[in-house]
Amino acid sequence: MATTPLPFVTEEQYLQMERESELRHEYLHGEVFAMSGGTTNHNRLSADLLVQISNRLEGSPCEIFGSDQRVRVPATRFHAYPDLSVVCSPIQYSDDTKDCVLNPILLVEVLSKSSRNFDRGEKFRQYQRIPSLQTYVLVEQDDMLVEVYTRTGRDSWNYRVLEGPDAMLEVEHPPLSIPLKAVYRRVEFPPAEGSDGC
Repeated sequence: MATTPLPFVTEEQYLQMERESELRHEYLHGEVFAMSGGTTNHNRLSADLLVQISNRLEGSPCEIFGSDQRVRVPATRFHAYPDLSVVCSPIQYSDDTKDCVLNPILLVEVLSKSSRNFDRGEKFRQYQRIPSLQTYVLVEQDDMLVEVYTRTGRDSWNYRVLEGPDAMLEVEHPPLSIPLKAVYRRVEFPPAEGSDGC
C-alpha cells in the first residue's frame, strides 16, 4: 500500500483531496495512504498483462483498466487502485464524476516487498466484499509465480498456484487463458541465492 497514513479524514474529504491531487492515495477506515512507485519489473508485468488480457477481451462486453482506475467497496467505503481491473458492461460508478467503479469482475495486484502482506491480507478481505468480483490474481515479480483466488460461493474461494513457463493463467469469468511465459517475457529475475555468477 504505501507509506505513512495521513490523519483521520472522512470519505468525502478523501474524495475532494483525491480529485485535486496529482498523486494517488488509497482510503481505508478513515486513513489515507499515499501510493508508492513500482519497479521496472512491476511495470513490465502490469503492462504485458494489460495487453494480454485486453487482446482476449476483444469483442466482449468487458474491458480492462490500468492502475489509474479507482475501485470502491461500498460495504466498507474502501478505495483502492488495483494494478489491473476488468469491468463488464454496464459499468457501475460510485457517483456522477465516473472516476470510481463499483463492479469489477477481475482484480490483479503485482506484489512488491512493501505491499505483499497488505495485498494478500486486508486488501483481499476488502475486495471480497465486492459482490461482482469473481477472480483475484496476485503476481510475483521476482519469480514466475501467480496465485489465483476464484469465488466459489458467497463467502468461499478456491486457491491455485501457477508456476513456471508452461503454466497457464486460466480465468472463467471473463474467459481468459494466458501462458505465464507471455506475462513474464520481459521480466529480469534476480540471481538465485548462493549463485556466484559462474
